[in-house]
Amino acid sequence: MTWLDLRPDDAGWGLDNLPYGVFSTRSDGLDRRVGVAVGRHVLDLAAVAEELWPAMAGTFAESTLDRFMAGGRAVWDETRERIIGWLTDAAHERAVRPHLVGRDEARLHLPITVADYVDFYASEHHATNLGRMFRPGQEPLTPNWRHLPIGYHGRAGTVVVSGTPVVRPRGQRRTPDGDIVFGPSTRLDIEAELGFVVGAPSTLGTPVPMEEFAEHVFGACLVNDWSARDIQSWEYVPLGPFLGKSFATSISPWVVPLAALEHARVEPPAREPRPLPYLDDTDAGPWGFDIRLEVRLNGHVVSRPPFAGMYWTAAQQLAHMTVNGAGLRTGDLFASGTISGPRPDERGSLIELSWSGETPIELPDGSRRTFLEDGDEVVITATAPGSGGGVVSFGEVSGTVMPPRSG
Repeated sequence: MTWLDLRPDDAGWGLDNLPYGVFSTRSDGLDRRVGVAVGRHVLDLAAVAEELWPAMAGTFAESTLDRFMAGGRAVWDETRERIIGWLTDAAHERAVRPHLVGRDEARLHLPITVADYVDFYASEHHATNLGRMFRPGQEPLTPNWRHLPIGYHGRAGTVVVSGTPVVRPRGQRRTPDGDIVFGPSTRLDIEAELGFVVGAPSTLGTPVPMEEFAEHVFGACLVNDWSARDIQSWEYVPLGPFLGKSFATSISPWVVPLAALEHARVEPPAREPRPLPYLDDTDAGPWGFDIRLEVRLNGHVVSRPPFAGMYWTAAQQLAHMTVNGAGLRTGDLFASGTISGPRPDERGSLIELSWSGETPIELPDGSRRTFLEDGDEVVITATAPGSGGGVVSFGEVSGTVMPPRSG
């Protein structure tokens, strides 16, 4: 129970969730501080802490979550416990209520300083679909795929917050006739993903095993890893994705803490062959998540990807990412890779939904899409189970495609 008036349409934003973000109320954004979404409001943690928790007031007055996340799990747990207490104990109402800002009045910003960005390739259905497109008649999965989480390093500086326009990238591509040309991408795509944000850093040279996942990972957010398929297909051999991926990656402004996802944890799919010991989670606690995404193109639902079927978990990804001694920094972001399910309407990218352009997507206005056109808007949302039949919302990550810039 809470003294705060929560309505039925606040489902997903109750005490089960309490996601963190950075907001401002001035048009110039100069008053940025840490907030927590609850119901139709954003709780101004910096203002509340000045009165109820002075030791943390400075941390919450920061313009990113970085300082708070670096505090580690004990700080995260205590903060969540205090916030729940502030919102449920009537004795705190007088101190807290003045610092509830309407969510429609809050301007949301990039919540973290992205230190490093790694994108994985963890959906067996997605990897199999692309393998069938690009290597017809051959085994769709590469020999290493079931042995380790495949990933690549992206560009942290082009991770942007939801709502930021995405400019159509330009680059080299090969035409169907085999000519090499330079110009705007003609096969601009999306990738519906879930991202995990590192809070507590680790020491260089010291691997982070799976059982320490919750000690380092603060929470999760939605990711749209925009992709220029034509640029990517020409450049990626032999070193992998580069300009076809590095122009923009959008993330949602709210970071859902791991503590809010306890009721969403599920067993991941069976693995064959059994992973090597450092990736073997057979006898460990499950780190799969029953999270359901929804992808809208110009307001029309085109896909509902299920995260529960992802072959490699975030805990395994973190273990693999650090097994060579690579250190973690506060603000590291690693994404799941495209989330796709077994059904055609569960595919998390347009290249799959249109089968590389062979089967256009029909929209209600009569238009058809294989890949994105200028002016198209993509919105990805997601929910997870909460306690007592409740729901945890991730909010949304959105972006609109803008024409290429000259220069």
